[in-house]
Amino acid sequence: MPETTRNTIQDLLPRTTDSVEATMALGARIANMLAPGAVLALYGDLGSGKTHFVKGIAKGLGLAPAEVRSPTFTILAVHDEGERPLYHFDAYRVQTPDEFVELGFEEYVHGEGITCIEWADRIADRLPPHTVHLHFHHATPSERRITLGAPDDASPGADR
Repeated sequence: MPETTRNTIQDLLPRTTDSVEATMALGARIANMLAPGAVLALYGDLGSGKTHFVKGIAKGLGLAPAEVRSPTFTILAVHDEGERPLYHFDAYRVQTPDEFVELGFEEYVHGEGITCIEWADRIADRLPPHTVHLHFHHATPSERRITLGAPDDASPGADR
């Protein structure tokens, strides 16, 4: 991913959203900045806004947000009716990273679509180097804080 794209996303984050609609709007705005082949690793507890953010990504790609649901039981949902395909993975139920390989994960993350991976910490060893890591936090019961970086990212510039 070009560094200018990361800088643009970096300019938007960290961000606190106070509603589902605001979280989706942030996702839509970021979708418009992503190059084909972008991979977003999403980290955070249950209910922290990951799926609503992906709904916003879908909207930004011209897809119907209502069609996006967390693919917890199917692991992968492909939405290819928009400007670019959206590959929505959920690693919550994955036992080993090898399960992702069996799904054809490599083909998706190196394709022309946008790949979003919820619970990405479960497959950290499989993520490509250009992955954008986003951490979702419960700021208050009604607010979500979205920051750049994986939960254990202690590198300089990683906002926690």
